[in-house]
Amino acid sequence: MASHIELNPATQITVGTVGPPGQRTFYLQGSRGSQTISLTIEKEQARMLAESFDALIEDLAQKYPIAEEAPVWTDMRLREPVEALFRVGNIGIGYNEESNQVVLVAYELVGEEEAPNVVSYWISRVQVQALVKHAYDVVKAGRPICGNCGKPIDASGHFCPNRNGHAY
Repeated sequence: MASHIELNPATQITVGTVGPPGQRTFYLQGSRGSQTISLTIEKEQARMLAESFDALIEDLAQKYPIAEEAPVWTDMRLREPVEALFRVGNIGIGYNEESNQVVLVAYELVGEEEAPNVVSYWISRVQVQALVKHAYDVVKAGRPICGNCGKPIDASGHFCPNRNGHAY
């Protein structure tokens, strides 16, 4: 039976990785008090989440202007131990005008006939802004990209088909 966990409000939210570049596992993690929920995500999901939140915050600033919220220092490191509850299949985001909170809803990756487990993280706009900047930094922190072929360069070297005249 599928479960739904709500962290409302989440006191901490972050995206982080475990492992060396090229072998990193990406996580979405949020906490409320002593309860920490970690979920495995893909690098592209982290990037798309940052882009979607960036657009949402811009839209909210126009539609629902508020007094400037004081920026808060947020520790964006993953909390240990990092044990994923599940791998995320779909992510949704939304806004509740009444509470002035943004919600991130993560659905478990399951087969067609199964009901997914769900985790909802309710966060402030300031938390979203911190998450956006941090998520972009985490995604960019991977392996450098070859300027000739666009593929990642490993620490052990890189075979570039474009430099060898064998572009595929």
